[in-house]
Amino acid sequence: MNGIQVVGIDGHDVALDGPALEQLKASLRGALALPGDAGYEKARTVWNAMIDRKPALVVRCAGVADVRQAVTFAHAHRLLTAVKGGGHNIAGNAVCDGGLLIDLSEMRAVTVDPVGRIAHVQPGATLGDFDHECQAFGLATPVGINSTTGIAGLTLGGGFGWLSRRHGMTVDNLLAADVVTADGRLLRASDNENPDLFWAIRGGSGNFGIVTRFEFKLHPVGPEVLSGLIVYALKDAAFALRQFRHYVENLGDDTNVWTVMRKAPPLPFLPPEAHGTDIIAFCVFHAGDPEVGRRTIEPLRKLGPVLGEFIAMQPYAAWQQTFDPLLAPGARNYWKSHNFSSLSDGLIDVAVKYVQSLPSPQCEIFFGLIGGATTVPKPGAMAYSHRDAIYVCNVHGRWETAPEDQRCIDWARGFYRDAAPYATGGVYVNFLTDDEPERIRAAYGPEYARLVAAKDKYDPDNLFRMNQNIRPTS
Repeated sequence: MNGIQVVGIDGHDVALDGPALEQLKASLRGALALPGDAGYEKARTVWNAMIDRKPALVVRCAGVADVRQAVTFAHAHRLLTAVKGGGHNIAGNAVCDGGLLIDLSEMRAVTVDPVGRIAHVQPGATLGDFDHECQAFGLATPVGINSTTGIAGLTLGGGFGWLSRRHGMTVDNLLAADVVTADGRLLRASDNENPDLFWAIRGGSGNFGIVTRFEFKLHPVGPEVLSGLIVYALKDAAFALRQFRHYVENLGDDTNVWTVMRKAPPLPFLPPEAHGTDIIAFCVFHAGDPEVGRRTIEPLRKLGPVLGEFIAMQPYAAWQQTFDPLLAPGARNYWKSHNFSSLSDGLIDVAVKYVQSLPSPQCEIFFGLIGGATTVPKPGAMAYSHRDAIYVCNVHGRWETAPEDQRCIDWARGFYRDAAPYATGGVYVNFLTDDEPERIRAAYGPEYARLVAAKDKYDPDNLFRMNQNIRPTS
């Protein structure tokens, strides 16, 4: 094997000779891939097609031993290092240009203890992998809404979804984790073991090491849940959202409703003439008694003339995949996000205005309702700090071709700017793009100094910097 040049953590090239590469390759149960090798292109490809980075070498890990070897090698040679789990992060931090990519995407095992209601999950697993295994026993925990999302990145940033009003954030259900730190050690992080590390990884993103195993608390869910969509024309959206904010005030935690404004997909329950028109959809989920759920969602049918609806009992795992076609890999994506404590009149007016000028048929604005159990943990209980957020808003800028980039990005930035006066000032770290360094402190919240202290302890050289980075003191 010939020597290569690899970008170091200081930005300068590091020369790796053939024997060093051969030694690394021999130490792996997985594979070492260079440009042109089998598996290299797959490893460097991520969900957001705007990200086209080319690492100098890739370690495709088969297990924990491979992760430790890769981290030890990166640390010893001071290499720019990226870590890929599901590869779904909007900023594309799962891959770097010219450095080392540690690829975990083949480590996808999910093991469920149905008696103890615990799941042990490897870092390459997707939400689809997780739900498939857990639902075999009628169990689940709060995760996101797109089944191709990686469990690792979602969890380390906080994680929320349909079950969050009942069972909290994803990190609220994390019992323990195994973490490979920058010096190659494997540590267990829990309330009783390395509690400072456990505190930090629950919301501090991938700044402190590579999690090789997550241990989640599970809850009885399904296997069928009451769920579906109620769709109105966008002309009725302002009135509907004003009624919706009052509806939410007395909403039980078994029920969750997200709203999305966009062009109507060709849904079979919508009349053909509505396809492609501007709509607002209320996405309904109820985890409890279906008869209670039907009564609970009845007011959502009275917000104007209904264009169409589909509400039914369906498998929880199927509902988790409902929005996959709208979030498939391979498109160009740019997001902007805010947290809100309420849907004020001004915010509603701004959102409706921007949906009236969508720059691409795939663009959308959604308000994800959380609250409920997500507000219960005390401030400072873990690194995730945005317990005042009732709505997490994301602007999905999504399109197909590079010539559309500026128009779609400007649209998303415009909404972000005009909606800012109504926001809490906080933001969900997993929704940050790679051009928002000024918002990193806002994403991590008031405990930022404590996060820096954890970074100083576990990664003082900032090996793990391909993330929304918490810089160590040094």
